[in-house]
Amino acid sequence: MQLKPAVLLSSLLTSLPSAILAAAKPTIAETTVTLHIPPSPPVLANPHLLPPSTHATLTTLGKALSAPLSTANTFVFHNVTPGSYLVDVHCPTHGFAPLRLDVTRPTEDEARDDVGGSALRLRVRAWETYRGNDWGNKGEAVPVREGGVLDVRVQGQKGYFVERSSFSVLSIFKNPIILLSLVSMGLFFGMPKLVENMDPEMRAEWEERQKENPMNAIMGAASGQNANPMGNFDMAAFLAGSSSNKAEEANEAKEGSGKGKGESRKKRYA
Repeated sequence: MQLKPAVLLSSLLTSLPSAILAAAKPTIAETTVTLHIPPSPPVLANPHLLPPSTHATLTTLGKALSAPLSTANTFVFHNVTPGSYLVDVHCPTHGFAPLRLDVTRPTEDEARDDVGGSALRLRVRAWETYRGNDWGNKGEAVPVREGGVLDVRVQGQKGYFVERSSFSVLSIFKNPIILLSLVSMGLFFGMPKLVENMDPEMRAEWEERQKENPMNAIMGAASGQNANPMGNFDMAAFLAGSSSNKAEEANEAKEGSGKGKGESRKKRYA
């Protein structure tokens, strides 16, 4: 059955405006973004060894895209609309650096000066980002190759277990309390040996200085040898560095007065 020329003409006129609008409207609303995992020895020498559950996500406000790991070590995102996205690679064995991905439309100047139609494509740019920073704080720019292909950087291998520490005798000597105890013990057992090997004159001088040391008087009071350990100590003479016999003279005067009183009493009784 052949259509009449009038019917054919009317159908052509009806479909012509929609075809003209479709041809005039540029198709720049969507693009394709490909994330590639390059070899990174010694952390990840062979990306083919990554588990099959590894996937990547593009997250923005109210929208999230996900792509699995392909055999070419890539994550391919189709139909990506303009916007600002957070790129995350989720892997149970390795950690990857997050990225900020901006998909923007071409400017009016780029569209006006375009000759081959390349300016009608969406622009894809990426930067390194960090957790906890402001979204506007961009890091180092990541180069984007033709077709929206960019590399993701592996940071390291994840560890879920803590290695049990083994016992070592040397670890005991790293304790500062143990080191101080060893030094004190060495002085306690080593000082008598040093005193025995000293010159007799030097040893006698050292013993005299030890007798004048106020700490010896305090130690003697603690053992009950002297009731008043600080009675014969002259602080001014000690700070001046000279020995004073004022306390000894005072003791001798007291003893002399005591003897004089005793003799006078004997004479009275006689």
